[in-house]
Amino acid sequence: MFGEAYLKNKCAALFALWFCYLSLPLLPAQQKLTADLVIVGGPVITMDRAQPIAEALAIRGHQILAVGDSDQVRNWIGPDTQVIKLESGQTVVPGLIEGHGHFLGLGDSLMSLNLMEAKTWDEIVAQVEAAAKITPAGQWIVGRGWHQSKWDQIPEPNIQGYPTSDSLSKISPNHPVLLVHASGHMSMANAYAMQQAGVDRDTAEPAGGEILKDTSGQATGVFRETAQQLIQRVYARDQQRLSAEERLSKTTRAIQLAGAECVRYGITSFQDAGTSFGQLRVLKQFAASGQLPVRLWVMIRDDMAAIEQQLAAAKLIGYADHFLTVRAIKLSIDGALGPHGAWLLAPYADLPTSMGLNTADLSVAARLAELANTHDFQLCVHAIGDRANREVLDIFERTFSANPRAVPRRWRIEHAQHLHPDDIPRFGKLGVIAAMQGVHCTSDAIFVPQRLGMLRSENGAYMWRSLIDTGAIVTNGTDAPVESIDPFASLYASVTRKLKNGDTFFPQQVMTREEALRSYTIDNAYAGFEESIKGSLVPGKLADFIILDRDLMNCPAEEILTTKVLKTFIGGRLVYEAKQ
Repeated sequence: MFGEAYLKNKCAALFALWFCYLSLPLLPAQQKLTADLVIVGGPVITMDRAQPIAEALAIRGHQILAVGDSDQVRNWIGPDTQVIKLESGQTVVPGLIEGHGHFLGLGDSLMSLNLMEAKTWDEIVAQVEAAAKITPAGQWIVGRGWHQSKWDQIPEPNIQGYPTSDSLSKISPNHPVLLVHASGHMSMANAYAMQQAGVDRDTAEPAGGEILKDTSGQATGVFRETAQQLIQRVYARDQQRLSAEERLSKTTRAIQLAGAECVRYGITSFQDAGTSFGQLRVLKQFAASGQLPVRLWVMIRDDMAAIEQQLAAAKLIGYADHFLTVRAIKLSIDGALGPHGAWLLAPYADLPTSMGLNTADLSVAARLAELANTHDFQLCVHAIGDRANREVLDIFERTFSANPRAVPRRWRIEHAQHLHPDDIPRFGKLGVIAAMQGVHCTSDAIFVPQRLGMLRSENGAYMWRSLIDTGAIVTNGTDAPVESIDPFASLYASVTRKLKNGDTFFPQQVMTREEALRSYTIDNAYAGFEESIKGSLVPGKLADFIILDRDLMNCPAEEILTTKVLKTFIGGRLVYEAKQ
């Protein structure tokens, strides 16, 4: 038997140990896990088919912690949790993904003359004249966005409906001027710029390009497709003469402007359709230092020698906390419909002497397909005309047949605007993604019937419904700076195909609301092998989401156009908030 004193001492010791245990700080495994941010009041449109609509969302760090009803998610609220209660009508959706754009090009365009709203050639000449008055002599004046088919009147004089540079040269005799077409597939240069480039009546046209000339054989200043390089390389040469500090400052400003424009419109990821190895090195530096404002998924576009030498070492998957991924190659095989550059199976209805331009040799495309297959890169080919699309599908099919895989490679045709009906089912059958842009349909519809005729327009132009119904993935974007980065214009076009004048462009090809939003979220993520980390609001995925002032799934269609982004979050961090 133990003595009474022993028992008292033993109890005292045990009590002391228990008190000390209770006084210890909780270990991480014992602590209640709480959210950094909780949003309640729904609806939360998840793009997750297992739970399409939720009421609340919890975020911890840069990931989604929980999605569900308000009572469930409130359990994650702790003393330091920020809580946002949605007001009536406000809605949460995944961060939007720009499925095809030009990130640095967008930034550069915001530092250039904006020609998109001009209604006449004379307005553009006036913009250049004003710029010439404040620009030092000898420095370039650059603009982008003109489109002759969207002007109120045909310029005089003109060649094939395009203006000549005479009036432009007259008001800018001391400056080289380069004005890029809205499509990016044509440019206008003044006499000073052509002189700097050594362009005259005897200049040979490069393969895949045209120099428009007047009846006397003199260059008019209009350069179609690859012929633009005659002027652009001189502009690039002059830019290289800037100091390293000046070039870095300009690139930094382009990245900042493009990023600000993206987050203002709820774009949290951007699929960049063509970046050189040199530009990629700069973007990698910005990503490493945490200075990229949005997540970039990049297609490499460079000359064949550079691709053969540098491709294998260039791949990046989820670099810098998923702010930079490089796993695709870009090639353009034709031009655009607007400037008669898309490569067609039959002549243009309004230019019977032309079937457009093949801008890259098919052997180059075949070689890139080999490299993409060898190094497990996606191949993304710009193809707009029906001939271009058929040739690309043929190359893809031959590559797939020679190198069979159980899992689709998710190779892409960028734009896929005009297809022969026989080729539409091939996208779904081959697993080829149609990386399209909804707003191109309604923006271009004013001239597409002129270019193609009504029958080809109805049976082959912007065939979203037909592609989806045959099993293809159709993604969405804007091709910025070809169009504004505004995703709501593309979403509206996708579900209505309605033009500004109220007409509709073959509305039987519309998407449903859900298909349209998927095309800007989870389907775009799929098109970059990123659906496991983004594109839907699911626990464990990146906390990229936006708060809108309305419910895109249920508001009147016309209200989609005026949707306002209230807040944009990337990795759980607020990166944009609309001013009250």
